[in-house]
Amino acid sequence: MERGILSSMTERRASWDRPGGKWPWRTSLTARILAVNIIALALLAGSLFYIDSYRRELIGERFILATAEAQIAAEALASSRPEDVGERLVRIGAGQGLRLRLYDAEGKLIADTFELDEPSFRFVDPEGEDWLQDTARLLDRGMDYVLGAPVIPAYADPEDTGSSHWPEIAEAVASNSTVIVQRRAPDETPVINAATPIGDKGAVLMTTRNARDITQNLRDARQTLAIVVGTALIISVLLSLFLARTIVQPLRTLVRAAVRVRSGRDRQVEVPRLPDRRDEIGLLARAISDMTAALRQRIDAVESFAADVSHELKNPLTSLRSAIETLPRVEEPELREKLLAVARQDVGRIDRLITEIADASRIDAELSRTDFEQVDVPGLLRALVAERESRGVNGAGGVVVRSSVDNPVAPGDPSRLERVFHNLLDNAVSFSPRDATIEIDISRHGGMLEIAVSDHGPGIPGTARERVFERFHSLRPAGEEFGEHSGLGLAIARTIVEAHSGTLTATGRSDGRSGARLVVSLPAWSEE
Repeated sequence: MERGILSSMTERRASWDRPGGKWPWRTSLTARILAVNIIALALLAGSLFYIDSYRRELIGERFILATAEAQIAAEALASSRPEDVGERLVRIGAGQGLRLRLYDAEGKLIADTFELDEPSFRFVDPEGEDWLQDTARLLDRGMDYVLGAPVIPAYADPEDTGSSHWPEIAEAVASNSTVIVQRRAPDETPVINAATPIGDKGAVLMTTRNARDITQNLRDARQTLAIVVGTALIISVLLSLFLARTIVQPLRTLVRAAVRVRSGRDRQVEVPRLPDRRDEIGLLARAISDMTAALRQRIDAVESFAADVSHELKNPLTSLRSAIETLPRVEEPELREKLLAVARQDVGRIDRLITEIADASRIDAELSRTDFEQVDVPGLLRALVAERESRGVNGAGGVVVRSSVDNPVAPGDPSRLERVFHNLLDNAVSFSPRDATIEIDISRHGGMLEIAVSDHGPGIPGTARERVFERFHSLRPAGEEFGEHSGLGLAIARTIVEAHSGTLTATGRSDGRSGARLVVSLPAWSEE
């Protein structure tokens, strides 16, 4: 069971991490940018709800004030003469904006400042207010509902003027302390009643205040915060759209170009490089452009290679087919032997071509997976020369290896570099006179090792010094039969050298004598 739960969790996590999995990977970048910025602003907007704590603080402070007002007024009335009570009540009520009512021990109303004089405040009739106040009250109710605020009972003056309608009076008498009760005015502003005993004869004073300023302060704070959040939201959305435009639009342009390149219908499609952008989008555009150019070059090379292979194989196959078709009709032993010799030569040539073609086609892939090591270039060359000498393929003049470098070490694949020099020596031997010596000189120029293979043949014309490295291009030595060379040797050598971050070029001999000089330049080994 536990293993099943862990497996399910792993699959869910993998589906989130995998591009193309669940949300948000299926949404556009524009939507995600907007969502991230709006979520942050939504958290800021959530601070609107914390205004409720501000309201509680204001109400709490007003309760403390109401308690103090009621107690001070009660003390003043306790020390007053009976004939001065009404006047003192009116003066306190008018000065503090309160309604004061005095009840005797039986709960009968003795004095009411609203009856003795002009009322110090009046409740606002919501029917006479504009729609803005209606909207404000609607928002107040919505905030109270969301926050789960307790329901405040409505304030109403009873027809019976006795104290039975006001529970706070009975509680104040029972506890012999000041009791505060909050109610709601018709316009939904707070009404605060404070009941406190007077002296020890059971009389009670009740003060009433319509604290409309609390509601107004809350609405002002909420409005200010709402304006800030709204302004920030608009700016954030605009900036998000701008950011999305600078990111998404070039990406869409790259996608359209990539789709056209993939369809292959228009070979002239150019992936925009966005040279003015120096950010990651610009780097991506230039990388895709370079990758597309490299792929096109590789495709063109493959197509050209396939065409060349077809052409090169067609010649020996045609000759082989002609010899085989003619052979049954020939009865002369000497002529039959000649036809068989032609067939054997064509088969050998096809075999060499296939071997060289297979080797050339897998060089790049194999070298991309090869870990280079330190290669002792002179040691490699001397071993190669000795091996060729044992097979008698160095020519009568032999091969001389000379080095002027103290530490001629290069990073690379020894077997592939050996193949490079083997091909260069084969080329030098085939063009050199029989008794001529082939020289291999190792030198260093800056951070590069140069290995030059020089022969004493006719040399390579200046116009052909690049063409000799093309596949299936071959300048045959005088007297050599057609088909002895595939024309891939130098092309394979250059491919291997370039995979080692080096170069292979053809020049004339440095001493001015007749002959070709093929120079391999490789990075020297660095310990850094």
